Amino acid sequence: MSSWRKRFAESGLDGLIDEPHPGARRTISDDVVEQIVIDALESAPKDATHSATRSLAAKHGISHQTVAEIRRAFGLKPWRSDEFKISPDPQLVEKIRDIVGLYMSPTVNAAVFAVDEKRLIQALNRTAPTPPMLPTTPARATHDYQRNGTGDLFAALEIATGNVHRHAPEPHLG
Repeated sequence: MSSWRKRFAESGLDGLIDEPHPGARRTISDDVVEQIVIDALESAPKDATHSATRSLAAKHGISHQTVAEIRRAFGLKPWRSDEFKISPDPQLVEKIRDIVGLYMSPTVNAAVFAVDEKRLIQALNRTAPTPPMLPTTPARATHDYQRNGTGDLFAALEIATGNVHRHAPEPHLG
């Protein structure tokens, strides 16, 4: 018979309450754990994006393994990041429906191509500040930048001959 069944048979529901576990007692107070979590979420060294495990350990006088265990327990992964973008376009939903509609049911004899930006775009800075990291949630930043100029490439494929007609205007700010 398993130990929990035996305890239930002897003491009923009260027998199912966890008893103290063997092993060393905790040496780190809840206040230290809380301060490590706060430091991991809210502070970063001047020359880094987040506090390193070893620097937090040295600051609080504990081992780096303990700091790593605390980060793991609270789901803190400051080295991960995620991106987001909120469009200010009031017609965004309609535009998305149009684009998805092209892919889901294109017109007869139509070719649908996805076009992305070219390498000559120079990203300078994010357009919005990065909000603070939260437990179990990576740091998030917008996916777009303030730009130093963009380059356009317009191309058309003439299916009958296989010729590609292209036009590449001068780069522009935007």
